[in-house]
Amino acid sequence: MSGGQWREPTGDELAGVTKYRRPKSPYERFMEEEGIPIYRGIGVYDTRELALGDWRRRGGRGAFLYLEGLEDNKGLFVVEVPAGGALRPERHLYDEFYLVIEGRGSTEVWREGGKRQVFEWQPGTLFMIPINAWYQLVNATNSPALLLAANNAPPIMNIFQSRQFIFENPYPFTERYDGRDDFFQARSDIEPDEVRQRAAIRSNVFPDIVHCELPLDNQRAPGYRRIQPYFHGFLRDASTGGFIAEYPVGRYSKAHYHRSGAVLVCLRGRGYTFNWPVELGPRPWEAGKGDQVRVQEYKAGGLVAAAPGGGNWFHQHFNISKEPTRYINFWGGPTAHWGGIFEEHGEEVLSGNHFGIHEGGRTILYWQEDPYVREYYRARLREEGAEFNMPEALFVPPAEVGAR
Repeated sequence: MSGGQWREPTGDELAGVTKYRRPKSPYERFMEEEGIPIYRGIGVYDTRELALGDWRRRGGRGAFLYLEGLEDNKGLFVVEVPAGGALRPERHLYDEFYLVIEGRGSTEVWREGGKRQVFEWQPGTLFMIPINAWYQLVNATNSPALLLAANNAPPIMNIFQSRQFIFENPYPFTERYDGRDDFFQARSDIEPDEVRQRAAIRSNVFPDIVHCELPLDNQRAPGYRRIQPYFHGFLRDASTGGFIAEYPVGRYSKAHYHRSGAVLVCLRGRGYTFNWPVELGPRPWEAGKGDQVRVQEYKAGGLVAAAPGGGNWFHQHFNISKEPTRYINFWGGPTAHWGGIFEEHGEEVLSGNHFGIHEGGRTILYWQEDPYVREYYRARLREEGAEFNMPEALFVPPAEVGAR
């Protein structure tokens, strides 16, 4: 209850105050109560460079990443498992996914009174923690291990507003995790995803997403490779898992927009991302608004919030290294929004990857983009000693192609 005494207005006065700040959400208060650093902004060059704080509840060190656009959608943090040690066991009423940045170890998972299941991890391993299952991260080496985690804790905490309910709830969710022996067995069979028919794999542990082979996709750029992880603990959610993708040397994505919540983590190589509001148009530099475009640089271990500002921001990703640059769109679990991006019930929608903004899609095709994009990209490649490798035909409008 707030302090002070309420006063009824007199005459034509307005009740209360005319200026006020948004109160902190339950998830924001939770982060502050945990006592570790909280980093804001649109991204991080390298998560290894973040200063971590003593995370007493977890028994290690860590930091939250409260990036723009993630606020009520996705929780993100880095945690360090001490050398030769382990984090404290915990369970929680939200889904959580881990990507190993550095180190080797194992994860133990169990239900109350059930047997422990154990699987190992190394740099590049991606794995899921089943909802409300007990688990413990164990470091197998004499050096600290660093892991990046994504979850759907913000909506869960903002709704229930009870630590006891979220961290001490006995409900077993057996339909999500039944303890079967092969639950954490890595799988590699490729199948088409349920909505867009792009490559997907169903597994709860992916041993090395940094070096694994990725199928050719071509949707975001020529030579673009991609696969979508599906996780077994979810019931026919065709949007699960984010995706793992790779851009060839000297190539970059088409600019596109969608709702907030996506976080791209760089797994290999180096690059940068442009972010700008849709209102600035497809050619912000040409319009004299280039100073409003935000740029995030990253290397392997870095990340960027792909759609800050509440969504409706164009974002465009560039590989500037001498090797393919690989990302994971790091999923944090389901939220209240169901299905694809900007879909209407019972209606088919245009693929945002195929159709340009002039056709009702969400993509700036290469021939529509600001000339500065290519100019700047060529300059960055020269600095790195890498070659520009985009086919010139991509930058020719269809009408001109047909006239030739």
